[in-house]
Amino acid sequence: MERKYPRVRFQRRLNYLREDVEEMGQTSLSAYKKALEAFINYDTELVDEVNSANEKLHEMGDEIEQKAMSVIASEQPVAKDLRFIETCIKVSSHLKRMGGLASNIADIARHLKDKNIPEKPMNDITHMGDIVDGMVSKSLSAFLNEDMNLVRELKKDDDKVDDLFDLALKDISTSMFQEKDSISFLIYLLFVARFLERIADRAENIGDRTIYMITCEKPGVAGRLDELIGDNKKK
Repeated sequence: MERKYPRVRFQRRLNYLREDVEEMGQTSLSAYKKALEAFINYDTELVDEVNSANEKLHEMGDEIEQKAMSVIASEQPVAKDLRFIETCIKVSSHLKRMGGLASNIADIARHLKDKNIPEKPMNDITHMGDIVDGMVSKSLSAFLNEDMNLVRELKKDDDKVDDLFDLALKDISTSMFQEKDSISFLIYLLFVARFLERIADRAENIGDRTIYMITCEKPGVAGRLDELIGDNKKK
């Protein structure tokens, strides 16, 4: 039993690290949902909660990085264990950035409250927001459950978000041309669309890092991802 104890202790430290990332992921997802709600139905309390969550996410990210580096220094992990620890650091970095982008959306909501936003651009943004919501959740689940199929879904979702972003730019530009008095606040809508696209990219990056953690290979294009998923099922 004594020979196994160091390994048991090491595994426990990995589990703690995983739990920390999961908690950070839930905090980031909650911040995003509140930011989107604040954008659609402005609420000062929600904006403050998102900004507080962003500060907390920075602290959580720093703590995860410190714990991860401590495990590497003391345990000298190799192979998949090392990739898992490195991925925890990468994922926490993406989650931290998502929190920052959510905070940006919440802050912009202050400038859009009581504004008569044209229907089409608003529909584009809310549709984007719904898809991105699912992507943040899927990215976290993909990492925690090592689910490569969810990564494939993330890539398809990201393509949808990119298409909606292009549509939003077109509709916002059209609205600006038709209602020149609205330009001053529709510019903020462009920022929201851009922030949503960047959150989607972060979610996809978490998926890509998950693939690397599992297979030690980068997925690259979708065809390569399908190949990696097939190879992993054979093992």
